[in-house]
Amino acid sequence: MTIRVLLADDQALLRSAFRVLVDSEPDMEVVGEASDGAEAVRMTKEQRADVVLMDIRMPGTDGLAATRMISADPELADVRVVILTTFEVDDYVVQSLRAGASGFLGKGSEPEELLTAIRTAAGGQALLSPAATTGLIARFLAQEDPDAGDRDPARGERLDSLTGREREVLVLVAGGHSNDEIAERLEVSPLTVKTHVNRAMAKLGARDRAQLVVIAYESGLVRPRVE
Repeated sequence: MTIRVLLADDQALLRSAFRVLVDSEPDMEVVGEASDGAEAVRMTKEQRADVVLMDIRMPGTDGLAATRMISADPELADVRVVILTTFEVDDYVVQSLRAGASGFLGKGSEPEELLTAIRTAAGGQALLSPAATTGLIARFLAQEDPDAGDRDPARGERLDSLTGREREVLVLVAGGHSNDEIAERLEVSPLTVKTHVNRAMAKLGARDRAQLVVIAYESGLVRPRVE
């Protein structure tokens, strides 16, 4: 199937560059361009995009608000948002992940990294390096007072619904490990790991793997560590 991609960025030149790159691939096509968040949400619905490349800072409705609207719309449950950012460490990126984005990608990334990100997001996985996403989330959550009541009680309670093995897998996912790496550690098959991950996502209400990482930290199951 062809991956339908929507480009949301207020810089027309950047959108044009992304369009040429994406349209050059046989398995994906650009179905629309948006210059602000509100237009991105509208076009995502109209064009039935699979993946939205979303800039954070745009006039009017920004990328963060647009990501929240897309992730909150049941009709767009299968849409994946890839946050594009100029800054590798940016609080808005973490907020976007919390809002439902599948991950983030620096605007200075290589073309192949962008294409891989689109395919990875369309497949429902966390973007590129899970460890990079994990490290970013941990860095910001570590700045919060762990005793300030920032944890989500509801999510903490939902952890009780996980089996011991599902909790174990969740901790490893939050540690940035791939399914293959987790399978090797636990001496099970990658398919078994994928089953545990999918069950944990269903029980915790996570859209994808990146959201699982956020939940693991916000619920207190995994404590942030800054090296």
